[in-house]
Amino acid sequence: MIELKNVSKIYDTGTVQVRALSDVSLSIEEGEFVAVMGHSGSGKSTLLNILGFLDKPDEGTYLLMGRDITELGDDELSLLRNHIAGFVFQQFNLLPRMNSLENVGLPLVYAGKRDFKDTAREKIRQVMLARRERHYPNELSGGEQQRVAIARAIVNRPLIVFADEPTGNLDTKSEEEIISVLEDLNREGITIIMVTHEQEIAAHAKRIIRMRDGRIISDEKLVRKKRPLSGRGRSINEILSNRHSYFGTAEFVDYLKQAMESIVSHKLRSILSMLGILIGVAAVIAMLALGEGAKESITRSLSSLGSNLLTIRSGSHRQMGVALETGLVTRLTLQDARELSRLSEVRRISASVVGRGQVVYNNRNWNTQIWGTGAEYAYMKAAVPLQGRFFTDDELRSRKKVAVVGATIIKELFGSTNPVGRTFKINRINFKIIGVLPVKGVTFFRDQDDAAVIPVTTAMYRLLGKEYVDFIDVEITNQALIDQAILSIRKLIIKRHRLLPDDEDSFEIRDMSEIRDLMTSTTKTMSLLLGIVASISLFVGGIGIMNIMLVSVKERIKEIGLRKAIGARRKDILLQFLIESSLLTFSGGIVGIILGCGVSILISLMAQWSIKISPSAVLISSLFSILIGIGFGFWPAVQASRLNPIEALRYE
Repeated sequence: MIELKNVSKIYDTGTVQVRALSDVSLSIEEGEFVAVMGHSGSGKSTLLNILGFLDKPDEGTYLLMGRDITELGDDELSLLRNHIAGFVFQQFNLLPRMNSLENVGLPLVYAGKRDFKDTAREKIRQVMLARRERHYPNELSGGEQQRVAIARAIVNRPLIVFADEPTGNLDTKSEEEIISVLEDLNREGITIIMVTHEQEIAAHAKRIIRMRDGRIISDEKLVRKKRPLSGRGRSINEILSNRHSYFGTAEFVDYLKQAMESIVSHKLRSILSMLGILIGVAAVIAMLALGEGAKESITRSLSSLGSNLLTIRSGSHRQMGVALETGLVTRLTLQDARELSRLSEVRRISASVVGRGQVVYNNRNWNTQIWGTGAEYAYMKAAVPLQGRFFTDDELRSRKKVAVVGATIIKELFGSTNPVGRTFKINRINFKIIGVLPVKGVTFFRDQDDAAVIPVTTAMYRLLGKEYVDFIDVEITNQALIDQAILSIRKLIIKRHRLLPDDEDSFEIRDMSEIRDLMTSTTKTMSLLLGIVASISLFVGGIGIMNIMLVSVKERIKEIGLRKAIGARRKDILLQFLIESSLLTFSGGIVGIILGCGVSILISLMAQWSIKISPSAVLISSLFSILIGIGFGFWPAVQASRLNPIEALRYE
């Protein structure tokens, strides 16, 4: 089964080289019970580690069932440790957060077997601990812990059991129980290789190998009869070709459970670790909610500008802030609006004048803005009344004294009373209220609801005394026709007012869609900047996670060594720590989402700011927190996966 040829092992301490094994040759048949004896430092533990695939020789050849395994990689040796070898350690090496059943079933987890509890329970019964399967290591005696370790060693039906001083920390009664169990296993055909320094323990073996100074000085077979081969093992090639999925198997469940137990067992440290992620996610949610709220508020405000809208204004051209000539002003008229409405690119048109007036109802009065507009204004500026109606073309032509009022005027003059149909005064002139404007809120410039809209003809000739309009709003039929419409409008006004080339700057045409796009773009930029600033705290939180995971790796070096000794591969250890860091950051992310939503709502209530909690922001924050865990947990996980099992088991 095993053949060593001229095997040597040298440890470099930095100042001197220690030859732990020197030119050792050895053959072990299947079914033997071998005891390796020697004083401390004789090399017996080093020999056992090499035989059990925990370490590699520096020189020589190791043949297992005829195959040289000295050139195998770490993951291939892990497969051999999982399927061929079973380890019984002097210090038991049971995981404290697992009960007996879970400790025994751990090798089956790394073998990729889903239903391991029945098999583990059977092996616990075999070592006479059926009533103690739910107990944790600190609830067991030394002898019971060692029997659990033996059950773990044989749970995956290994061909060889390696026992390193299995009775070294036990009383006499427990020694006899453990030796009896090992003898029973040997009678079943399992090869036993045991290291001990006690002659009475070695006497139970069928072969005793004695070592001194890294060499075999005697090899005594107490039973000469050769045992028949059991033939129950799989071939080396079959074992090395074994592959199974990491997800959807008992492995992933075990990793998740271990991660949760690790987080819960260090509550304060876990909370402090999550704090950075929690604050970062909460900041991202709150900042994006404020940004989206501001964006939506501006969008509502900009909706009053209309779509595909051009505004023609009177005024002199300015250069560097100084008017070239005060006389260069083109006065716009209602006739200009009628002529412009005939252009093929125009859908709707409304001439407007603006002024201020004192509005009075009973004993209440209020100073507000007066808008004189055309009948199409309601559809062009999203001002269709919520109650009542807008004025008609007939009322426009006949200069009717009718008005549509905003929410602020209603609050100041009428309170909770319905104003439609009532008469109030504007600058001492009676007007009948026929409608209520939709609520548009406050912008950076003014309160959009603090206005009274009346027919432009009424405003010019009966209220404000204006002969010219202040501006003309023109709605274009299609966004693609705006440039063409600007040229047509400019030509028409130049022709109607007989303007010279030098006078063409005496009026201006503003494309309101450009203003809307500019403000929308600015809002998006601000939201992005707020998100980036908040994300910095996520990055800082990730650094904290990396630090904690490095500490966790340092604390669990012996556990990592044990897991590798019973078959865990590098990828197993890597995945285990990545799941732990991801779970840590994801938990912080969930709490951060709740906190961020709460803070956003609180800001909205206290500061009266508009907010909008975006589901996409919540989803992105959750995914980002997981990615932070993977990204910043990767290096500690790699460090853990690269640990040498022997060095890890010896770590104090």
